[in-house]
Amino acid sequence: MNDRSENGAPGHAPAEPSPWNVPNALTVLRILLVPVFLVLLLADGGQDMTMRWWALVVFLLAMATDKIDGDLARKYNLITNFGKIADPIADKSLMAAALIGLAAIAEIPWWVPIIILVRELGITVLRFFMIRIAVMPASRGGKIKTVLQTVAIGLFLLLRPVAQIIPEGATFALLILAWLIMVAAIVVTVVTGIDYCLQAAKLAKESRGGNGTAETGASDPSPK
Repeated sequence: MNDRSENGAPGHAPAEPSPWNVPNALTVLRILLVPVFLVLLLADGGQDMTMRWWALVVFLLAMATDKIDGDLARKYNLITNFGKIADPIADKSLMAAALIGLAAIAEIPWWVPIIILVRELGITVLRFFMIRIAVMPASRGGKIKTVLQTVAIGLFLLLRPVAQIIPEGATFALLILAWLIMVAAIVVTVVTGIDYCLQAAKLAKESRGGNGTAETGASDPSPK
């Protein structure tokens, strides 16, 4: 791994790490897992329970790479412009595939993916526009939103296959839990989306005030 601790003249920013690194490879892997996940989920109209179990495994594996690549990038200073762009694309693609896939097989109503994906697409576009002004770090609310979405989707993926092996009452309780977490995810998704818009407006105003590129602290390679 290259030592990027430069002793040059003050004011010179350290060179960006090479994009050929493990965190970026995990991000690319996550993108490649999206079509695999969709094929497994939609097999036989979502009625193939073996494929549904595998879809859940692939989804959880892909989400695990999101955690791992962010941790590695921060720990070893491997944050790159490619990662800043590709990581949110990978995250949003996986979430979109899961939500649209579940709606397509009628396990969640279409208004759920519409609300979540409109927010996700809007904030992703906003962040791309804002990157010339400042890197907007992931907020705690954004990370909570990601956890809630992941758990809710995981439970909905689990519901149909697990219903084959547990009592009906337990299945109903699991369905209620899945919906409670999904509603919480939707609320946090909307609230954090509004917060990002306000944050972007503030940064844009500060930039126009002549302060140059606004600094928002350490950049997070996994913006949510």
